[in-house]
Amino acid sequence: MSDKNKIWLSSPHMEGSEQKYIAQAFAKNELSSFGTNIDAFETHIESYLGEEAKVVGLSSGTAAIHLALILSGVKHGDEVICQSFTFSASANPITYQGATPIFIDSEKETWNMCPIHLEKAIQDRLASGKKPKAIIMVHLYGMPAKISEIASVAKKYEIKLIEDAAEALGSTYLGKKCGAFGDFGVLSFNGNKIITTTGGGALICKTDLDKQKAIFLATQAKDEAVHYQHSKIGYNYRMSNVIAGIGRGQMEVLDNHIALRQDVNRFYKNLFKDKKGVSMLMEPNIDHKSNHWLSCILINEKISGFTKEDVRLQLLEDNIESRPLWKPMHLQPIFLKYKFYGDSFSKELFNNGLCLPSGSNLNNLEKERIKESLQKVLG
Repeated sequence: MSDKNKIWLSSPHMEGSEQKYIAQAFAKNELSSFGTNIDAFETHIESYLGEEAKVVGLSSGTAAIHLALILSGVKHGDEVICQSFTFSASANPITYQGATPIFIDSEKETWNMCPIHLEKAIQDRLASGKKPKAIIMVHLYGMPAKISEIASVAKKYEIKLIEDAAEALGSTYLGKKCGAFGDFGVLSFNGNKIITTTGGGALICKTDLDKQKAIFLATQAKDEAVHYQHSKIGYNYRMSNVIAGIGRGQMEVLDNHIALRQDVNRFYKNLFKDKKGVSMLMEPNIDHKSNHWLSCILINEKISGFTKEDVRLQLLEDNIESRPLWKPMHLQPIFLKYKFYGDSFSKELFNNGLCLPSGSNLNNLEKERIKESLQKVLG
């Protein structure tokens, strides 16, 4: 193992006015789930997303998906279609509601939900007498999915569309920000995301009514009364005003963080451009514009002469973090019993793909270390 400092896959990057807004929260004693910071943070995101987005700051992106399912009317015994190639947080809230996940394979251009397999799944579920209640699609690694086709299928069968843009803040499709397409959108501000509040997320709604419903549910569903009264089950999901201050500072540098990650992606693109058997996740056309939250490669061992594990272990030896692509949900032990529609392209991605260090705070010396390490395998 190298004695040099570790290069992380995607570490927090603070460079805005985070400390100022945190200090304001302390000065005003706004140290709970309400206050100036959370209001301003939500307003800033709404302005950034446009399209009349209504934003609710929450404790996590997972909480946002859960509330989106509730607001979509998902109940015990319902079926919810979910992208298989994703992190488990996309699928877990389905089970919170006692609903059944139905998993969909990826298409080869964006690695996201395949619209063809999606429609086949819906038709099969309808033939079985079960109409899915909602669809959870993901913009994985910041790459916009084929949202027009997916949204068209959802509209055709009148199924609610939940857009998991946890990794795609700032990515666009046809010039429109990801997260603003679905009936509900989801953002994450986990420590490894393009901006962070150290932990946290947001739900994007289309109407003020849904926003107010989400806030009600996220604050323990307290009825209007002098005493504590509850007529619905609520959750402790509201974002803290303190960490919302971090978010305010991070929003000031979001565009710069996106530009820096896109620059990292160009660095890898140049590095691999002449290497046969190695391909990168790239925009399929000009309609898609990725924030390139993570830069990912797919390795064809028969052509390249090495595997993704050869690359990962060499980087590890040089104290550089990399990770395999997501293991699809339909292959996870907890989800093996649920239906899957597709031809297992997502399994191929998992077997042969790798995420490379992509932080907006990577410096030139660290990029050179990564290059030198990769060249030991690339030759």
